[in-house]
Amino acid sequence: MYILGIESSCDETAAAIVEDGRKLLSNVISTSVKEQALYGGVVPEIASRRHAEYISATVEKALSDAGMTAADIDAVAVTFAPGLIGALLVGVNFAKGLAYSAGKPLVPVHHLRGHIAANYLTHPQLEPPFLCLVASGGHSHIVQVQDWCRYKILGRTVDDAAGEAFDKVARTLGLPYPGGPSISQAARQGDPHAYKLPTPHVEGKYNVSFSGLKTAVLNEVHNAEQRGQNVNVPDMAASFQERIAQILAKKLLMAAEDTKAKTICLAGGVAANGRLRQLVNDGAQKLGAKIYLPELKFCGDNAAMIATQGYYEYLDGNRGGLDLNALPTLEIDYR
Repeated sequence: MYILGIESSCDETAAAIVEDGRKLLSNVISTSVKEQALYGGVVPEIASRRHAEYISATVEKALSDAGMTAADIDAVAVTFAPGLIGALLVGVNFAKGLAYSAGKPLVPVHHLRGHIAANYLTHPQLEPPFLCLVASGGHSHIVQVQDWCRYKILGRTVDDAAGEAFDKVARTLGLPYPGGPSISQAARQGDPHAYKLPTPHVEGKYNVSFSGLKTAVLNEVHNAEQRGQNVNVPDMAASFQERIAQILAKKLLMAAEDTKAKTICLAGGVAANGRLRQLVNDGAQKLGAKIYLPELKFCGDNAAMIATQGYYEYLDGNRGGLDLNALPTLEIDYR
């Protein structure tokens, strides 16, 4: 079965074709990230306009790269939630028009479910149940994946997402957007123990908080400026990265131990962070659990993950009609 996936939840306009939820036939991404970097973050209006400009050509290229036409696909899967509402609407409306004109089923896909499904492309042998940390620019969740389309949230951020914290701290340190890669790059030359940053405590055993950590970095920078001093950027980047990776890894591994999970996964843009990968890998080995990490190219937003999850949503009977709407917020465990 051939699924065409369409993703437009943030600043990547993406289209891909995946066969039977495992074999990638094409994967095309058109991004406005360089333009967004001029403003230090995503400007929703700009993102929406670029999606409208890019989406038709992006889908056409995905079909061309796979040597297919719209008539050859079996269904159209599209991200409908959560995300920037204007950006989502571009993808949803294009997908509805394409599915209707080609006479194909329309399959709505939750963005975070897609991130988790990226692991299936990297590890074809992976099957639920497993435990997954989904950490990205807008989300930080610890999720029990009970089946292909069944989820249970164990923990989450109570304020800022991990990726958002990376972006804000990078901006504070004068590093370019997106913040995750910038901080990771700067941290290579830094001392992770140079600055003592706090570990926020929150209600909920597996919940996390990053607002206070972000503020602590901001205060350190401002205090240094008032003293006429400069913060050591590599050291601060390394210290911040270490703290945020330690927090995420600790909560995920704690949940894995308590639930006796035998399989642990990472997903989302923050899953590309090397220090987080190392900590989770080391911890999983101590627990005797298998660890599965997505390829770096599947960590950020892409349509391959949407097509992959779309395959399982299709098998589960999930369909969208011409009245399908985009939703800025929606829990991953919706039914």
